[in-house]
Amino acid sequence: MTDDAALASQFDLESLTPEFYADPYPTYRALRRHAPVKRMRNGSYFLTRYDDLVTAYKATRTFSSDKKREFAPKYGNSLLYEHHTTSLVFNDPPAHTRVRRLIMGALSPRAIAEMEPALIALVDGLLDRIAAKDRFELIEDFAAAIPIEVIGNLLGVPHDERAPLRDWSLAILGALEPVLTPEQLSRGNQAVGDMLTYLETLVARRRAAPGNPERDVLTRLIQGEADGERLSETELLHNCIFLLNAGHETTTNLIGNGLVLLCQHPAERQRLIEAPGLIRTAVEEILRYESSNQLGNRMTTEPVELGGVRLEAGTSVTLCIGAANRDPAQFDDPERFDIARPANRHLAFGTGAHQCAGMALARLEGAVAISRFLARFPNYQLDGEAARGERVRFRGFASVPCVVGGLTRSSLSR
Repeated sequence: MTDDAALASQFDLESLTPEFYADPYPTYRALRRHAPVKRMRNGSYFLTRYDDLVTAYKATRTFSSDKKREFAPKYGNSLLYEHHTTSLVFNDPPAHTRVRRLIMGALSPRAIAEMEPALIALVDGLLDRIAAKDRFELIEDFAAAIPIEVIGNLLGVPHDERAPLRDWSLAILGALEPVLTPEQLSRGNQAVGDMLTYLETLVARRRAAPGNPERDVLTRLIQGEADGERLSETELLHNCIFLLNAGHETTTNLIGNGLVLLCQHPAERQRLIEAPGLIRTAVEEILRYESSNQLGNRMTTEPVELGGVRLEAGTSVTLCIGAANRDPAQFDDPERFDIARPANRHLAFGTGAHQCAGMALARLEGAVAISRFLARFPNYQLDGEAARGERVRFRGFASVPCVVGGLTRSSLSR
């Protein structure tokens, strides 16, 4: 058996190695070649080919996003179960359509364009603080600070009340990992409870003093559609949690992954410095090459065949975005990081009915943050080991020590 075949044969999503967390792509490559529709020990299937993921994303009736059956044994009768089975991303139409329509009304192209000046001011302020230091922490001081403020602004969370949001988000999203410890489960439930308590107060204040529903997502969710469509209180609160979380970690990872990738590929970094107009395609390549969100999940509602494998109704399916985004059947030379890659139809935001509602905002945040950081600190370097978050679903860094210029004291680390 070849090394690739052995890697594919031994892969188990519920028993991952430190080597996998550091670099999952050799495993994904092996799975695409030898077991693209791979059966897991628990009876679920793991998909790694681009075309198979597109099929699952677009066949929403056959591949359901509803997670009640999947999450009941994982979370029990808990706040995590209530949250993850109520939020937008883990529901099918019509519930999904109703909430998405409300959110998209406040994320129109015009509304996002109007956010750019404030976003630039936020980024420049963070860069000013970094410039006052010799050394800084890329994630804490920069990448994580941006989306918290942007989403906080969208929901109208007062600045002096935003401090707990990041820790709550990490705890709740961390509970989506394939295997949970009792501590992670407890921490996730506590975070949902704390967020619900906070949001009940925030919603009450907004009901008393509404914002502009064309710009304020929370006001829009509270008021609903002009035709009388409304969210229940449970739907409202849990989708506010979803928005705070979804807009936070993935964008943090986009910015952090991007700036580390540019360190690891100095020729591409220099290329972007010399041609800053490439920032839009550079962001797309960062999203493809190191997808912030690596996994999605579906449940089959009827028998279906993928890649010659028959999946019975009620089969849990994991969609590996990180693998599909390096599928050579879709991307030329997919292991090469190319900031000017043309026709980059990656799946970092999914596709079809569940394509990320906030993707235009995430792209804007990534482009502004990375381009202005690079213009201000073209010689930034890592100043120690960049630590991954040890998570398979969300791929990003927990910490990245940096200096604004000069030579790094240690080699770059994945």
